[in-house]
Amino acid sequence: MRFAFTDDQLLLQSTVRDFLKKECTPEAVRALWASQTRHDATLWSKLAELGVCGALLPEAQGGMGLDERDLVLLLEETGRAALPEPVVSTAAVGVPLLRDARNHLDEGEGQALRALRLSDAWLPRVAAGDAIVAVGHPANPFVADAGVADLLLLAHGDEVHALERAAATLTHQPANDPARRLFSVAWTPSAATCIASGDAARRLLDAALDRGALACAAQALGVAEQLLDLAVAYAKQREQFGRAIGSFQALQHKLADVKVKLEYARPVVYKAAHSVATQIATRAVDVSHAKLAATEAASFAARIALQVHGAIGYTWEQDLHLWMRRAWSLERDFGDAPFHLDRVSAFVLADGAPIGPGHTFRQPE
Repeated sequence: MRFAFTDDQLLLQSTVRDFLKKECTPEAVRALWASQTRHDATLWSKLAELGVCGALLPEAQGGMGLDERDLVLLLEETGRAALPEPVVSTAAVGVPLLRDARNHLDEGEGQALRALRLSDAWLPRVAAGDAIVAVGHPANPFVADAGVADLLLLAHGDEVHALERAAATLTHQPANDPARRLFSVAWTPSAATCIASGDAARRLLDAALDRGALACAAQALGVAEQLLDLAVAYAKQREQFGRAIGSFQALQHKLADVKVKLEYARPVVYKAAHSVATQIATRAVDVSHAKLAATEAASFAARIALQVHGAIGYTWEQDLHLWMRRAWSLERDFGDAPFHLDRVSAFVLADGAPIGPGHTFRQPE
């Protein structure tokens, strides 16, 4: 078996990287920070043309027919560019949740028909870049990107509901990362909005949690690599005592430690993408391992990059904090470190037994 990406996968990754390098510059990110929505409709439309928005959709619904093993590389590039767009909530989590909801025909004819009609109506629009999906999951206290979403997929106990943004009341919440817009959502659940319940809803929410955590891990890889590149570039140009600080052995060791953490995390994330794509029994623990390894690498890279930059790294004008803030926010999305450590330890202590429902997020009754 060949454990490597194909030439086509790498070409798509390179295409997205080149596109974001041109379209999502630090200046463009800062401009979006100053906007009310943190969303650029033109940029989102171009991402859809590249296939990012509908990557996980079948071609019959306007997508590319790919899976998480392909998407993980694209998400890595969005992290590298500090892209402020709702790629995680829409492309990585919302699309497959809505796609899979139509498959649970055993949970009631009414719910199945609603899920079928919703997916047929919304998914081609999402793939075309004409609609955005936001997901409210018990793992996250607030709903990211709800302010620009056209469709909200929300958890209510052991149910999944779908409603348009106009049917909910949104309250903006502060975020550490200015690129993110977080909202608390007030809404009224009803039979007309329910698209899954019981075991079907639990399976959908568990899969959404793992996809969201995987997406955060993939973005964290890109964030960590960009932080390392920024630190190395600065170490080459900044001089002290008549020498570039990059020539100092102590600093070289710190940067090497960042590289080691990053490269050890990378295959773990790719393994988790394979686990999610193929739905193997260890999916949950593989995802938790990836989330822990990648976000630890990103946080460590942020700390070392700040040390390399010194006092200038704290200034608003320095681009460093575009990625530092993203590293900190990714660490908490779709399960924080204690949650994922608990899932990994439960797996290890159970000697490889599947992780039970006690290790997934559930809303309080």
